[in-house]
Amino acid sequence: MKPRVLILTGFGLNCEVESSFAWEQVGATVHRVHLNDLVEDPAPLREARILMFIGGFSFGDHLSSGHMFAHRIRHHLGDRLLDFIHAGGLALGVCNGFQIMTKLGLLPGLDASLTQQVALTQNDCGTFQNRWVTLGFDPASPCIFTRGLSTLDLPVRHGEGKLLVPDRTLLDAIKKKGCAVCHYLDPHTGAPTQTFPHNPNGSLEAIAGLCDPSGRCFGLMPHPEAFLFPENHPRWEFPDVRASLQESPTGLQLFQNAVDYLRQS
Repeated sequence: MKPRVLILTGFGLNCEVESSFAWEQVGATVHRVHLNDLVEDPAPLREARILMFIGGFSFGDHLSSGHMFAHRIRHHLGDRLLDFIHAGGLALGVCNGFQIMTKLGLLPGLDASLTQQVALTQNDCGTFQNRWVTLGFDPASPCIFTRGLSTLDLPVRHGEGKLLVPDRTLLDAIKKKGCAVCHYLDPHTGAPTQTFPHNPNGSLEAIAGLCDPSGRCFGLMPHPEAFLFPENHPRWEFPDVRASLQESPTGLQLFQNAVDYLRQS
């Protein structure tokens, strides 16, 4: 049976087509629904196994990125969202979707409430960044989306991607539970970096994505749905890179991992 994915749309979100294609490529069934329609009738959430918060500029990023979208979900669908997660549902947030998940409190999700614990704020460089970065993944993380991944190049497209954690105790808890899933790497040294542009936003300890302690909720700033074929890579034209790209994973692997997890569970 094909896992059912629910993709939330509307109010400036704009990555639904490529996100749908990614899920369909790995054998899932996709249902796209406008947030207003889900508020009116939450049945699609009960029927889904995976919920995706996609990229874009929800509500024009007014007040801060993802704030208004998260506010509507919390006050109209909060209990139903928690029921979905506690029943074993998976959630993926990309870029604006990651920002929404942090403001909802789904990430890092160290408690059972929808209470915001961390923030994604303005890039240190002060400008919107549209470039490719290299990510490194923690093999000890419980995240089901990143299983088997070591490094991966992905594009970023954001102006507010800098992760802030209010105190060292919380940061230590995030790291201890393996929730700091992926980091921006210097592609030359292979080490996490605070140096621009390899770290495009100045994120704390180069953290590019978070999961919850269960590993079933995951969010990241780079866009895996924008790298589904080797030919999407900006260096595909270089013969010395082309062969390695054909053998290495693309962003599709994150979607495949989620579907495989549900089929095996």
